[in-house]
Parts: sequence; structure tokens; C-alpha cells
Amino acid sequence: MDISIQHIIHVILVILTGLSAGLCFTWGNAVTPGIGKLDDLGFLMAFQQMNRVILNPTFFFVFIGPFFLGIINLFLSKNTNGVVWWLLLGSVILYGLGVILVTVLGNVPLNEMIDQYALETLDKNQLKALREAFENKWNRFHVIRMVSAIVSFISLLITTTQITTTI
Repeated sequence: MDISIQHIIHVILVILTGLSAGLCFTWGNAVTPGIGKLDDLGFLMAFQQMNRVILNPTFFFVFIGPFFLGIINLFLSKNTNGVVWWLLLGSVILYGLGVILVTVLGNVPLNEMIDQYALETLDKNQLKALREAFENKWNRFHVIRMVSAIVSFISLLITTTQITTTI
């Protein structure tokens, strides 16, 4: 089998989508339930620090990469029967809307809301109110992006066999 630029882009697309799906799965099944057991100050401080640390070039490459690589792969696959629809579903609809857009419009504003506070200066009632304004909303948005990322990854795995056999 010859390795083409489409193969390389597709492999990177699947790997990055898998990494994002794994991050979302781990965050939703270990990180948030774990820090959810902390008191209000500990919970909010942990979230503040994780949200600050995660904003780095590696994260942005893994998080945004699947969307753009998916669009490139869509263009390269335009004459491949069946693959285009799976790529459109996996990269643009599920990943673009369900992961990136939900994050940008849902989770990020909540992250920014708690980031503006000097948490150590708040009293117990203020901490409780801030957590209540944040936690359940953030978790609901996260479930949407976690499911979207996992189903996106599955749809891209389906395209892998089709691309391999048609190129």
C-alpha cells in the first residue's frame, strides 16, 4: 500500500480525535467526580488551576486540530463514496459543533466566570453560590462534548477502513 498525504492526514485526524475523546472521557469520569468531592473552595481552586494549565499549545493543537484536519480530509475525499458523509459527521458536525462549539460557548464562559475571582477572599456563602452557578452547568456541557467526541472518534474509525481500501 502506498502512503499518501491523505493517509497521513487521516491517521493524524483519528489520533487527535481519539486523544480529545480520551481527555473528555477521563475528565468526565475521573477528574470532575474526584474534585466534586472537595469542599467549595477546594473545588473552585482546582478548577481554576486546571483551566489555567490546560491552555497551552499542545492542548490547542490536539483540541482544534481534528476540526481543521477533518475539513482538509473532506476535500481530499470528495470523490470517495461514503467516506465524505462519515467525515462530515465525525469532524464537522460532531466534533466541530458538539465539542468545539459547546466548549467555546458553554464551558469557556463558565471557566472565565470563576477565573475572575480571588477565591481565598470569598466567604463560605459566596463560594457556595459560585459553585452552584458553575458546577452543574459545566458538567452538562461537558457530557455533550464527551459523547460528541467519542461518537466522532467512532465515525472516523469507520472511515479508516473505507479510506484504506479506496486509496
